[in-house]
Amino acid sequence: MITILDGPVGTELTRRGVSTRLPMWSAAANRDAPDVVAAIHADYAAAGATVHTANTFRTTARAMGPDWARWAREAVRIARGAVPPGHRIAGSVAPLEDCYRPDLSPGGGAAVEREHRALAEVLADAGVDVLLCETFPHVEEALAAARAARSTGIETWLALTAGYEADLLTPEALAEGARRAVDLGVDAVLVSCTPTEATLRYVEALASAGVPFGAYANGGIADDVDGFSSAPASPERYAAQARAWADAGATLLGGCCGTRPEHVEALWRAFARG
Repeated sequence: MITILDGPVGTELTRRGVSTRLPMWSAAANRDAPDVVAAIHADYAAAGATVHTANTFRTTARAMGPDWARWAREAVRIARGAVPPGHRIAGSVAPLEDCYRPDLSPGGGAAVEREHRALAEVLADAGVDVLLCETFPHVEEALAAARAARSTGIETWLALTAGYEADLLTPEALAEGARRAVDLGVDAVLVSCTPTEATLRYVEALASAGVPFGAYANGGIADDVDGFSSAPASPERYAAQARAWADAGATLLGGCCGTRPEHVEALWRAFARG
C-alpha cells in the first residue's frame, strides 16, 4: 500500500509571496505568515497527502535564536489544525548547517546528538506522530539525528539526500547509511531532495534496507538567497517517475523542493485513489 506524503512548504511559501530568506528560510513564516503555512498544509491534504511535515526544518537555536522552541511548537500546532483528523504529522529534524554542504556538517559526535535531541524532544512533546530526520547529506550527522529522535520513543524516519545535482552521496553510500540507521531502530528510510530523474537508482539501493522505504524528489533549482526556486516538471511526469520508484518497492511517496500540491495530487491519482 502506498502512503502519500505532502510536498514542500518552503517553495510554496516563496510562490505565495512569503519571504524565505536564509538562514531562517521557511521557519520565519510560522511567526510572520501562519495563515499561509496553514493553507499550504490544507492544500496538500486536499491533494491526497495523509502525512504532513510540520514547518520545523529551520526551527533551531542556530537559525532562530533563543525563542526557537516556541516556533517549533507553533509549527506543529499549525499543521495539526490544518489537516483532517487521522492524518499524521511529522516533525522535521534537519541538518544543523546546510543540507547541500556536507563539508559544513559538525559531524556525529555527542554534542551534535544533544543539539538534535533538543528539537526532537520539543517536537515529541508537541505531539508529532513521526520524527522525520530529513535531507541529510552527511551520514554521521544523520545517524546522530536518528539516535536523538529514537531516544524520544517516537516513530522515526530518516531521509538522506544526494543533493540537487545528485553528487553528494552515491547510491551505495546512501544504502549503507540507511542500513546503519535501521540498526539503530529507524522505522523507515527515504531518499529526498534529489533530482527526480536521478532518484530511481537511490530508491533501488534502499530496497534491501529491511524497513519501509520511499522517496520525495526535487523539481526545482537551488537558490542561494531563498533556498530553492520552483521550476518543476509537470505533475504527470513526476507521477510517471514515481511509478518506477513504486515498482522498485517504495511505499512512501511525496514531493520535495519545487513540487506543488498538483504533484501530490498526481501521486494520489496514480497510487492511492480508490
